[in-house]
Amino acid sequence: MFNNIIYFIIVLFIYNVNYIGEAEGASLFNDVLTMGLLYLVFVLLCKILFQRITTYLQRYDHSEVLRRYHRAVFHASLLAIIVFSFDVYLCKFKFWIDHLPVAGTISVVSGVIGISLFLFYLCTIWYISYPSYSILFHSEISRTSYIIGNIRFNIPILFPWIFLSLIYDLLSMIKAPLFQKIISGILGESIFFGAFLLLLMIFMPVMIRTWWGCRPFESSEKIYELEVFLRQHGFRYRDILKWPLFEGRMMTAGVMGIIPRYRYILITDSLMEQLSVEELKAVLAHEMGHIRYGHLIFYFIFFMGYVLLSAGVFDIFFYYILTRPEFINVSNTGGGFTKELFYVWISLPIILSMIIYFRYVMGFFMRNFERQADLYSSKVMGTPYYTISSLEKIAFMSGKIRDMPSWHHFSIKERVEYLLKTIRDRKLFKKHNRFVFISFAVYMIGVLSSGYMLYMTPYKERVISGLIADSLKREIQSRPGNITLYMNLAMLYHKTGDEKESARIYEEILRLDPSNHVALNNLAWILATARDRTLRDYPRALELARKAVSLKRSPVYLDTLAEAYFVNGNSEMAIKTIKEAISISKENREYYENQLRRFSK
Repeated sequence: MFNNIIYFIIVLFIYNVNYIGEAEGASLFNDVLTMGLLYLVFVLLCKILFQRITTYLQRYDHSEVLRRYHRAVFHASLLAIIVFSFDVYLCKFKFWIDHLPVAGTISVVSGVIGISLFLFYLCTIWYISYPSYSILFHSEISRTSYIIGNIRFNIPILFPWIFLSLIYDLLSMIKAPLFQKIISGILGESIFFGAFLLLLMIFMPVMIRTWWGCRPFESSEKIYELEVFLRQHGFRYRDILKWPLFEGRMMTAGVMGIIPRYRYILITDSLMEQLSVEELKAVLAHEMGHIRYGHLIFYFIFFMGYVLLSAGVFDIFFYYILTRPEFINVSNTGGGFTKELFYVWISLPIILSMIIYFRYVMGFFMRNFERQADLYSSKVMGTPYYTISSLEKIAFMSGKIRDMPSWHHFSIKERVEYLLKTIRDRKLFKKHNRFVFISFAVYMIGVLSSGYMLYMTPYKERVISGLIADSLKREIQSRPGNITLYMNLAMLYHKTGDEKESARIYEEILRLDPSNHVALNNLAWILATARDRTLRDYPRALELARKAVSLKRSPVYLDTLAEAYFVNGNSEMAIKTIKEAISISKENREYYENQLRRFSK
């Protein structure tokens, strides 16, 4: 499930970030035919990946074959993402979907259709991999039940995205100006997104419980003892539910819900039947540990951390791509398919950052959170042996997966060995908790400092402005007489506060075109008001401002002239000139009136 969370995020990103354009010469028949051929190639490659798995049983031990099986699933999933990307970028899948009724105006409808295509590819993987799965994991469920079980298990991943997309669609349809104002910036958007996601985390367990078909266990001695155990340790929850995951034959348990009213403990039939009462208590204690240490809240923080950082970093990378000569040429001269490739290049770093962040940064914490929950279970039970016994039994009866780690879990072998160490060294409990705390503190310092630098300081603007400036300089070198390029560069420097460089370029513009009224006005303003007093030249500022006004008598130019009169000591002419600006201005009147009051003093 954790792998598929990343896959779905990447697929949604690919689907929503692409060039659509008018798709001149597009042929629905050709695109559908190409998608069909791509699917046949996908099926063939998946069969090749999984046909070899069962033959490995004769050459390798079981744990090695399991590793190869999971590697094949991973490679098949990557292949599904690649084929989906070809469907979107090469076959214009989103273009055709957005021409359907409703889908073109309601983004969630288009998105659901898009994600359904990827889900179809996953179903193909599950269909082809079933024979290997049933042999390796000694599963007795049918192929149909296996596929349906995977679909039911994975669909809740999409619930937050579906609900959030619906809210955005509804608010955009009713044109809520207050909402648009709130989310106009990344901070407002992040706050809205975070608040809504938090609400979903509170209430979503009820929806997931219904979707998965979870039901309370029938009354029994085991259930009674487990309920007593939870009460004794003050653990608050709504219910212990039967988890019909793959017809209840998978040996696993879980907890969902950040508040007790909507918190459920999930246990599969197989786990309930195979484990003793004490082993089940150890499993429940492990799930209690996740709640006691607030791991569900931490996952929310990690997700919001990625949203916060990726938005700022993506802005910088987007401008980097747009200002590179090779990409500018592609964007300006390339056809539809070339522009699709351009958007693929833009998407790749974001996809790579998702994989790195979720698999390695978040994966690091997930593994250590599991270890923290194991230690809590050991502490609650008074001994690690029941926790170890439950883990060993799960490993053996789930297909001898003892030596198989994952990016979000240590292997059962590693977990057991660490628990055994606690018998000899009781300080490991505190050491690991301290290690998790310090690691999280380092993470928060990194995220908050990066967020502060990206959104609360001019750093991002300086980097982006530097990229644009470099691009304009390259263009100026190739077209040295282009006044527009000089003007854009001068204004960019002026906006970023580099008054000296801005003044130098305005001088160059006036050398090329002495009657350029924009350059005359802007240079006059710099010479009259520059923060760097060595740049100020009041007499020349007045001369340039007069010339600009003689060429175009606008409120902006009159304001510059009034400022020039004022700094040269002529308050009377400053007041007269700003009054004229006020009389002909249609906007910024408040600013001009403040200027009048300043000059009048």
